[in-house]
Amino acid sequence: MGEQVHWDWQRALRRGLVIPAHPLALTAERKLDERRQRALTRYYLAAGAGGLAVGVHTTQFAIRDPKHGLFRPVLELAAEETRGKQVVKVAGVCGPTQQAVREAEIARELGYHTALVSLGSLREATIDQLIDHVRAVAEVLPVFGFYLQPAVGGRVLPYSFWRRFAEIPNVVAIKIAPFNRYQTLDVIRAVVESGRGHEIALYTGNDDHIVLDLLTWHRFGDASVRIAGGLLGQWAVWTHRAVELFENLRTLAEQEEPIPPEWLTLAAEWTDANGAIFDAAHNFRGCIAGIHEVLRRQGLLEGRWCLDPEEDLSPGQLEEIDRVIRSYPHLQDNDFVQAHLEEWLK
Repeated sequence: MGEQVHWDWQRALRRGLVIPAHPLALTAERKLDERRQRALTRYYLAAGAGGLAVGVHTTQFAIRDPKHGLFRPVLELAAEETRGKQVVKVAGVCGPTQQAVREAEIARELGYHTALVSLGSLREATIDQLIDHVRAVAEVLPVFGFYLQPAVGGRVLPYSFWRRFAEIPNVVAIKIAPFNRYQTLDVIRAVVESGRGHEIALYTGNDDHIVLDLLTWHRFGDASVRIAGGLLGQWAVWTHRAVELFENLRTLAEQEEPIPPEWLTLAAEWTDANGAIFDAAHNFRGCIAGIHEVLRRQGLLEGRWCLDPEEDLSPGQLEEIDRVIRSYPHLQDNDFVQAHLEEWLK
């Protein structure tokens, strides 16, 4: 109760936060590893994350499958670990309208602040139907929009959709993750031209363009906005470094000074690291396993198992992860993890 009264979570969201997309910790039998699931949440909080996104693509959409029945248990664990803390809790919701509304109701019951609405399963829906779908979820929880790239289950959504989307009163944020410059600009311009550029928080989900997304001011006519924060699968690993990066980038962007060249170099390094972890070479097929592999090496996960036994690293991906780990030690937070791992696993 105190959290709701004394903390303006929407203001924090608009200022900008590091929001890791929360992975799923499994045992070798592909059952929920509650101990390590809690340890992951504790890691993100200790690293300084201002929010958590649970039940999203990185958590594996298959948690909703009745044979696993993990949607509520996984959301519940994160809710327990964040209770009483000033952390924006984002719940992924997906599927047809009835399912999405039901998932939003579960999230609301568990104390989540906002619903990240994935539209990937509504491939044949018209724009009118998509807007009605979002409005139905928005009646349950404030909505965090989500432009998910088609390679991992999303669909292309035109400017006209985002313009109408931005006019839905209970939309509080949008995660822009098409991995495409033109489509990213469609969303930003739609929000600005809706007149809600200072109400709707823009978040990068473009794991291939993190640094430049967070540094750039976008101007359309007399209005200018910037992407305030990130809700990213890439930030599920090396999170302590990601928080340091984000705070520096926010300071640079707010000062509106010329960007030092070394930040452009760092931008390329993060993109290269992400390409290996997310398996860009194979159209992102190994992205979840790649995240798991990094967390496994740090001791946070026991293995890189996914709910689908067929889902694993792609050929050559392990060598690519080896390469970026050797190349970019300054992007990693291994010392931080090792200093606290034992307490997180208790």
